[in-house]
Amino acid sequence: MNDSSQNPAPTSTSRPAVLITGANRGIGRAVAEDLARDHHLILGGRDEQALTQLAAQFPSAEVFVAELTDYAAVAAAVDALHLSAGLAGVVHSAGILANGTVEESAPEQWTESFEINVVAVAELTRVLLPALRRARGTVVMINSGSGINAVRTRGAYSASKFAMRGLADSLRAEERDNGVRVSSIHPGRVATDMQRQLRSFEGGEYQEENYLQPTSVAAAVGLALRLPEDASLESVSIRPR
Repeated sequence: MNDSSQNPAPTSTSRPAVLITGANRGIGRAVAEDLARDHHLILGGRDEQALTQLAAQFPSAEVFVAELTDYAAVAAAVDALHLSAGLAGVVHSAGILANGTVEESAPEQWTESFEINVVAVAELTRVLLPALRRARGTVVMINSGSGINAVRTRGAYSASKFAMRGLADSLRAEERDNGVRVSSIHPGRVATDMQRQLRSFEGGEYQEENYLQPTSVAAAVGLALRLPEDASLESVSIRPR
């Protein structure tokens, strides 16, 4: 489902349009706040009311409401967007954390991790490719440090993030001649609700001062989208200082 009644559609503004999944919290929200000054925002998520309230805070924004694993609904929501001028970017921020070793993880946990962290990302990107090609846009995948170095207690999560990294690499190779840039952002521990969940599982304290702020990750995303035409930020690892 899509509701663009709150703010002008991308075609009614000179701002480049960018779709952000998981836009109403954590890194996704920080990305929206960073890009709001020079982009038209398409705010993705499942909670229409929360997204509508968020969209009202920005100078140019609309909402994109869909369950990302309902592929028919995603295709319909994309069709409802005004993308005749193309799409300058898509930022894949939505994802799930799966805790547990390989021994502890049931098949359902593996299936869910790959469905949300990989398959849904690939399918949304696929249906957006025509619009991305028209605008010579940028695909940004918010990955994880676990997509570079596997974590002992998060087998399914680490595997899904390695797969997401492979997805980014494959897409980059496929789309280079079409002018679409693909950036893979690998943050370390970030001060979000997901980090609270992880620290609870680990039995440790949540110490926000030891983690990256979502705004720091958003700055890297903004760099990837705002780079001049001749450059592409292909992969970056961001760690707490």
